[in-house]
Amino acid sequence: MNSVSSISRLTRITLAIALLSAVAACGKKPEAQAQPPAGVSFVTIAPERLALTTELPGRLEATRIAQIGARAAGIVLKRNFREGSDVKAGQTLYQIDPAPLQAAYDSAQATLAKAEANLTTATLKAQRYKPLVDVNAVSKQDYDDTVATQKQAAADVASAKAARQTASLNLGYATVTSPISGRIGKALVTEGALVGQGEVTQLAVVQQIDPIYVNLTQSSTDILKLQQAMKNGQLESAGAGQAKVTLVTEDGRTYPQTGKLLFSDLTVDANTGSVTLRAEFPNPDRSLLPGMYVRARLEQAVNASALTVPQQAVQRDLNGASVFVIGADNKVAVRPVIADVAQGDKWIVAEGLKAGDKVIVDGLQKVKPGAPVNPSPWKPNAAPAATAAPAAAAGASASAAAASAATSTAK
Repeated sequence: MNSVSSISRLTRITLAIALLSAVAACGKKPEAQAQPPAGVSFVTIAPERLALTTELPGRLEATRIAQIGARAAGIVLKRNFREGSDVKAGQTLYQIDPAPLQAAYDSAQATLAKAEANLTTATLKAQRYKPLVDVNAVSKQDYDDTVATQKQAAADVASAKAARQTASLNLGYATVTSPISGRIGKALVTEGALVGQGEVTQLAVVQQIDPIYVNLTQSSTDILKLQQAMKNGQLESAGAGQAKVTLVTEDGRTYPQTGKLLFSDLTVDANTGSVTLRAEFPNPDRSLLPGMYVRARLEQAVNASALTVPQQAVQRDLNGASVFVIGADNKVAVRPVIADVAQGDKWIVAEGLKAGDKVIVDGLQKVKPGAPVNPSPWKPNAAPAATAAPAAAAGASASAAAASAATSTAK
């Protein structure tokens, strides 16, 4: 009985070992087979109309600046504004003591009244003498003297009116107003200061910053290259009225308002070899301030048939730039390219590609020249496909399962 049981147990162990050997052999078989083509994602090259953007450094500048000065001499009685606030054109900023200026105006007014009275007397006398000289009741000399006196009185009236006008202007200058609307800076004088004595005294500065200018500088070499490309027909001009400008502030934030290019200077700076350009931006919330350093992205030209590829598709080494392209038989080939200009997250390819080429974007680490691939269209921001588990791992799992079954049977 025990002998029969031992033989039966031995038979079961032998069968289990044979089963394990068969499973192990199955696990090794896929390793001898050819690997399937690697899965890759590609883009098909197609011409597109692309605005070429140049990023240039610049400084912000107020569109209008008013230097407020004292045009009348006197003591400052009152300041009528808050420093750093917005003021309107014609708003009163300072009040200079008007008393001496008012006295000068009153004196000029009295002089005018006296001159007008003398003119009236001379005019009446000339009118009386005119009929008398015709009948020789008065001499011709007396009449001529009367007419001359009348003309002199008229001239005195004109001179007195001019003096009164000057006195009126000086009296008006005692009230200092803003010539423009804008934001006023700090007060440069205080109440009680004596101003306007022999020279103009600066009182404050008003700057108009909505809209605001940005002065940019661009290399004359870059401008010549653009002009040559346009002349050859490679690029089109964006147009001064159509060129769009966006602004990047010092903290790296993109300004939400879009600006427009106003002009390009005609003179090249002899020291820097650069040309000054000016753009204008809306500034309704006054967040842009004069003197701030910014960078502007300027659309200066348009490429009507640009060929672009995502930046991750371009490989670079000591020999230059290249891309992997998929042939008609789904085999990979290396294509040297010239891609020196970046536009956003793409490279503009000047040479090496043509419309219809299929360029690999994802899966570059799994391909080599001449190897077949399993291509699919590239989807930006798509998650990479999950990688299948190796066949050996699957075989190991099967072996473990078989061993577990054999152990259970042996028991």
